[in-house]
Amino acid sequence: MEDEIKSEKKSTESNVNIWQISTIILGISVLILLFMAFKGEDTGVSGKVISGDDAGKSLVQFLNQQTNGGVEFVSSTDKGYLYEVKVKYQGQEIPVYTTKDGKYFIQSATSLTDQPVMGKNIDNSNTNPSSPQEIAKSDKPIVEAFIFSYCPYGLQFEKALFPVYDLLKDKVDFRIVAIGAMHGEYEKTESLKQISIENLYDRDKLFSYLKEFNINRDIGSCKGDETCLSNYLSDIYKELSIDKTKIENYMKSNAENIYNEQNARASNLGIGGSPTFVINGEQVQVNRIPNSIKEAVCDAFITKPEECNVSLSTQSASAGFG
Repeated sequence: MEDEIKSEKKSTESNVNIWQISTIILGISVLILLFMAFKGEDTGVSGKVISGDDAGKSLVQFLNQQTNGGVEFVSSTDKGYLYEVKVKYQGQEIPVYTTKDGKYFIQSATSLTDQPVMGKNIDNSNTNPSSPQEIAKSDKPIVEAFIFSYCPYGLQFEKALFPVYDLLKDKVDFRIVAIGAMHGEYEKTESLKQISIENLYDRDKLFSYLKEFNINRDIGSCKGDETCLSNYLSDIYKELSIDKTKIENYMKSNAENIYNEQNARASNLGIGGSPTFVINGEQVQVNRIPNSIKEAVCDAFITKPEECNVSLSTQSASAGFG
């Protein structure tokens, strides 16, 4: 099970990243929770069930303490053993899950009987493999980043990938692969845009676009609204000499087929989380920092190029936009 339980320290910064909310966890294990559920204990943890709205409002109160305010309750849905609570922060709706006593919440929940599904942001930023991973070697490694285009951790991974791409793009086949739309239809729309940019221009143009797209916090606040996005994307298109009309026409034709092919590849590989890093067809656990990604990629060469001797940053970027 890929669900990750995390404990977060209280943030007192005024510019709290929007996605910090979805990773604040109060220390309960999903395994314990599901074990209780399978025993038929559907009354939460304490045994006292409260309404979904009450659980949601209690959660919002806590989140506002963590973020210095601005979190709003949107809705609650009974998911059987948990409540799904949607909260709104800086224009984004974020789903989290609470126990039915309203005392604990987790980022996501997955049935142990389910196959891998398209629908998880994976925060494996603290991943530290205990032993070196064996990666199939080749003369020109194929490096794939499976991403939801609005996934906060996917954006973080892409930021870490940028300097690796710049260093090794002539020696490595880098690919950004769309795996679906978890956050809304606008996520698919963005993936179609990125596919169109790469296929109408080239991969360099795509990465140049991603660099501008990922660092723009205002784009994240638009939540896919085309009117809002046009204020920012038009500037990126102009700066990078991208023809908006050509992109929109390609999105309506070829891009859809490519998008479906990428989704199918992810499904065939059993990939349902973003980001998922694949080198030469094998999933690789790696810290989301440039030098760690570079080292993993360089380990996939039969003969390492001299670029692999270059040291990149060991600092991680922020999750989400900005």
